[in-house]
Amino acid sequence: MMTRSSTDVAPAPIVPPSVDDLIDLAEAALAAIPKDLSRMVEGVAIQVVDFPDPATCRDMELDSPFDLLGLYSGIPFGEKSSAHTPEDVDIIFLYRRPILDYWCDTGEDLAHVVRHVLIHEIGHHFGFSDAAMEALEAAAEATG
Repeated sequence: MMTRSSTDVAPAPIVPPSVDDLIDLAEAALAAIPKDLSRMVEGVAIQVVDFPDPATCRDMELDSPFDLLGLYSGIPFGEKSSAHTPEDVDIIFLYRRPILDYWCDTGEDLAHVVRHVLIHEIGHHFGFSDAAMEALEAAAEATG
């Protein structure tokens, strides 16, 4: 039988990063993006939620809500016109629970994972190729 002395302290429970923690990481990642690009994403909202909503899961034909780390929702940069209204707000969704699962599965730095997802979704906003998104991420890593 194991006994605990009064000087033994139970380990603190591990608390997963919160929505606010991921927002802080996303804001830091956004601040590290080259200035020419960051000026171009002004007005694009970033929202952190636990999972994609059921309609998004259906529309994207996801097997699981854990299959999607982020999503750009809005009108891509090159497709906007003066006919678009203020209700056409561009949003980059970061999905907290899938990001945290990916982080735990891979062991990558959480800030790096958030930056990667954010840059990938910004790339969708501008219609960038995968190669252009990789170059953008490399530039962000060099400055951050």
